[in-house]
Order: sequence, then C-alpha cells, then structure tokens
Amino acid sequence: MVLTLLKAKPETKLGKQICKVVLDHFEKQYSKELGDAWNTVRDILTSPSCWQYAVLLNRFNYPFELEKDLHLKGYHSLFQGSLPYYPKSMKCYLSRTPHRMPSERHQIGNLKKYYLLNAASLLPVLALELRDGEKVLDLCAAPGGKSLALLQCAYPGYLHCNEYNSLRLRWLRQTLESFIPQPLVNVIKVSELDGREMGDAQPETFDKVLVDAPCSNDRSWLFSSDSQKAACRISQRRNLPLLQIELLRSAIKALRPGGLLVYSTCTLSKAENQDVISEVLNSYRDVVPVDIKEMARTCSQDFTFAPTGQECGLLVIPDKGKAWGPMYVAKLKKSWTT
Repeated sequence: MVLTLLKAKPETKLGKQICKVVLDHFEKQYSKELGDAWNTVRDILTSPSCWQYAVLLNRFNYPFELEKDLHLKGYHSLFQGSLPYYPKSMKCYLSRTPHRMPSERHQIGNLKKYYLLNAASLLPVLALELRDGEKVLDLCAAPGGKSLALLQCAYPGYLHCNEYNSLRLRWLRQTLESFIPQPLVNVIKVSELDGREMGDAQPETFDKVLVDAPCSNDRSWLFSSDSQKAACRISQRRNLPLLQIELLRSAIKALRPGGLLVYSTCTLSKAENQDVISEVLNSYRDVVPVDIKEMARTCSQDFTFAPTGQECGLLVIPDKGKAWGPMYVAKLKKSWTT
C-alpha cells in the first residue's frame, strides 16, 4: 500500500509531515468514539507546534536555580489540587504555552537535572501510589520516564524494570544511568524478558505493577515517515488488544494478593483501553476495579478528560491550552481469595 504524506499545518516545526492514511484511519474510528471532541483533538495532534512539554525535576540532582527560572518564566507546579496521593518529592512544572526546554545531553558520571515529558504520563505513576520499601514492577519500562517518575515518588525496596525490545532496552538503561545515583541502582533490576512470561517467572512477587502497554501511539503514528511501516502498523493494529490482555494476565500473576495494578496506554482507542480492561475484569474473580474518578476531578484544571464509562478508567485527551495526552489510565486491585 502506498501512503500519501501531507504537509502538516504551516506552523508545524521540524518539517514533520502528516501521514494521510493514518489520519483517515483515525478519522473514521475516533469521530465515532469521541464525537465532536475529535475535531479539537485532531487539530492538536496534527499541529506539533501546539504540543506542550512538562519539566520533571530530578530530586537526585535538584536544580534549584532552574526551578527559580521556571517560576520567572510563568511555569506552574503540576497538580496544585489536593490529589489523594502526591508526594512532595515529585516536582513537575508546566507552562500554559507550548514552550520546550532543550534536553540535557547524556554525560557519564553526571546526573541530569530534569526530564521532559507529556504531563499526562505522570497520572499512571501517581495512580500506583508507591510507598517506601515496596516491590514494584514496570513491565514495559522503556524509555524509562515512568520508572524515573516512580523513583521521584518513593524509595522502593525493589524496582524491576523490564523491556523486551533490545533497542528500547538500551534507551531505558541510559535513562536510569542519567538520572539515578549509584547507591539506588542497587535496588533496581533491569531485564529483557517477554512481559507475557513475567508472571510465571515471578509469581505473586510485587506490591505494585505498572503495565504501560505497547499500543497505537497516536501522536507518533500520525507522523509516520516510513510509509510501508505505517501501512503495516495499521493492518496489525487489531492484534494489539490480544497482546495487551496477555501482558495484563502476566502482570496479575506477578502481583501479590492485595496489590495494585495500573494499566496505561498513549492511544485514544477504546479497543485498546476500556475493552481490554473489561475483558480482564470479566475473566478474573480476584481482580477488582479501583475508582479513580477523584483523580480526574482534582486534575481538571490541567487536563481534559473524555468519558470512559468506567469508574476505574480515565482518558486524557489533548485540548487547547492543555495539549496533554492521549493517555488512558486504569487501576485494578488483586483481592485476597478465600
């Protein structure tokens, strides 16, 4: 299949081009699933100059001067509302305007001071409610931003970062090396296991599990530069929910009774979000949904949420002045069986 590439809107940076076949594919699906909200979402996703970048400060090499500078530039602290769980050690700043700070270069022996990210990607981390001393698994951990954010929240007794893709694994290792001091590296294990096998390898081991699953990455897919790869992705997209369910089954097996599991994706797709969670809830007696509507209420000044029809699931959609997401977050608990 030959894909047509359209030039993105004139204000687009870096000469990115929109892949028309991907856009048409999304148009059909998301206009049905999101209704009128899709028009705004589409406009933002296809205009990279509208995209925003949050600045997560690294508590292991805290940039006090940078923090002052961010205040002077009009940045504000994320989650100014009273979230049920928000550690004071996590500091993230964002600007209402689409300003992007330069990324720091990786230097061996020097810890970076900040990490740039989509602010919505902190929601799954906060939903996990990590406490000091807990054992936590990040099942699909690359490029490492969520593992890094977990370490800003608490000092786990053990953090297992797993990534099956060898290229992405290198990226994960570099992220951890760039931000985390050597003594803390001793409580971190990095592995390259197929995530679907983790439950059998480490049954009922972890207090908390994060499954930031492989998904249709809507933002990047829209700018596919390799036409053949984009066509292949679209044709294989229907297979993703099966993989996501298998990863969740493995994660549930690796979770101890009483433990919490958070599932997240960076797609708007109902098939990869609500439908996956419904399938899992329908097939386990000992897995129950955890209500996270309060998180949406508290975060509404910084994020726009689309209805999911689930008390345990949130969907952040890009909006004007709040160009964060897509990010789906669902929270589950493994109950004690009698």
